[in-house]
Amino acid sequence: MKKATVGAVVVGAAVTVAVGALIVRHRMRKSSKWARARAILKEFEEKCGTPDAKLKQVADAMTVEMHAGLASEGGSKLKMLISYVDNLPTGDEEGVFYALDLGGTNFRVLRVQLGGKDGGIVHQEFTEASIPPNLMVGTSEALFDYIAAELAKFVAEEEEKFHQPPGKQRELGFTFSFPIMQTSINSGTLIRWTKGFSIDDTVGQDVVAELTKAMQRKGVDMRVSALVNDTVGTLAGGRFSNKDVSIAVILGTGTNAAYVERAQAIPKWHGPLPKSGEMVINMEWGNFRSSHLPLTEYDHAMDTDSLNPGEQIFEKICSGMYLGEILRRVLLRMAEEAAIFGDEVPPKLKNQFILRTPEMSAMHHDTSSDLRVVGDKLKDILEISNTSLKTRRLVVELCNIVATRGARLAAAGVLGIVKKMGRDTPRESGQEKIVVAMDGGLYEHYTEYRKCLENTLVELLGEEMATSIVFEHANDGSGIGAALLAASNSLYVEDKS
Repeated sequence: MKKATVGAVVVGAAVTVAVGALIVRHRMRKSSKWARARAILKEFEEKCGTPDAKLKQVADAMTVEMHAGLASEGGSKLKMLISYVDNLPTGDEEGVFYALDLGGTNFRVLRVQLGGKDGGIVHQEFTEASIPPNLMVGTSEALFDYIAAELAKFVAEEEEKFHQPPGKQRELGFTFSFPIMQTSINSGTLIRWTKGFSIDDTVGQDVVAELTKAMQRKGVDMRVSALVNDTVGTLAGGRFSNKDVSIAVILGTGTNAAYVERAQAIPKWHGPLPKSGEMVINMEWGNFRSSHLPLTEYDHAMDTDSLNPGEQIFEKICSGMYLGEILRRVLLRMAEEAAIFGDEVPPKLKNQFILRTPEMSAMHHDTSSDLRVVGDKLKDILEISNTSLKTRRLVVELCNIVATRGARLAAAGVLGIVKKMGRDTPRESGQEKIVVAMDGGLYEHYTEYRKCLENTLVELLGEEMATSIVFEHANDGSGIGAALLAASNSLYVEDKS
């Protein structure tokens, strides 16, 4: 009997020891996996590092590339396109002007009434239409006829007070967000279609001429007075409300910048010098690249998998299209190597671009004590439930690393432009303001990104210059900006009747 009791005690003790050992081993495995997750985070943070010294190198590289792009076509990764806009709005523009904004599968038609000196924008309205898929791959005539028919409808429905006096044509700013070679303020040939369009007979044609022929066919008496890029439109919109605006930056799905350059500082410009002595340059800065950019293995892999490998590198680390995808790639590696979401890798986490930047922003801005928003987003988008608070904190840390790098590099880009303009040091004549017109959903809605960008530029310029830099949100450059450029390039600009 005693033997049996002793045996039971021994067996019981052995089981307890074994269970204890399993628990210890499980905890050790768990802690070693967590250590691996932290190691991945730390390595990523180091590789994304943007100390001020590095940002100044990036800014200098941007300035060098700007010089090269202005010197000759194809001389730089930056296209530095001549916009032919040498007359920006002054705020004195008066009358009714129109804009057509063709940016993708949707297009808008706008009407803007300007009130002249101190009158600002008196009235604006727009209509939106989507382009049927068959017209995106049809003929040039069919596409532009469809657009002109919508324009005709918009004009036909307008109130009498917007009608033009006899003999005066309506004037339109045309925002065409596809690659074009601009040949004047109101002409440009299509280089290639993007965004799902494929209409061979438009390539190499002047898109303004195509639209004009369609308007004539549809009985629309309207003249295209400006062919506009949306970033240049943002600059025009900013200048209309603030005469000190000289730079525009769009940070949305993609990113771009435009600025006012001295015409004499553009060696590749062979035309007559404009009266204003200035020319707006569309930089196409998304294509900037430099050995100083802090790129990680995740960026290289994302670039390789993209539709345009080796292109738009700056855009791929700064803009809204890509920030969420970079986050997803780091989380996937942590799931595979450190099992942060359990033993199975969540299948949805393997889907490219499933994690969008607006969701990343919502997680980054989560201030609840249990990070409930982070938990909800992981569950709703990636079908990962029951995440620990520790894991949610890790996700927020990663959001911060990705957004901080993007915002600080965008600030370095702006510094590069400020340097090129010779405005990065105090002037004896007293400090003129450098006003940057900003637009795009990333800038507008991702608060942490916006604050980081603005603070970084102030930090890089130094205390003495900090008060001279101002950011202004200039909304709807592709719409209102285009209408304003139609006004400042109007045939009737001298005619105040």
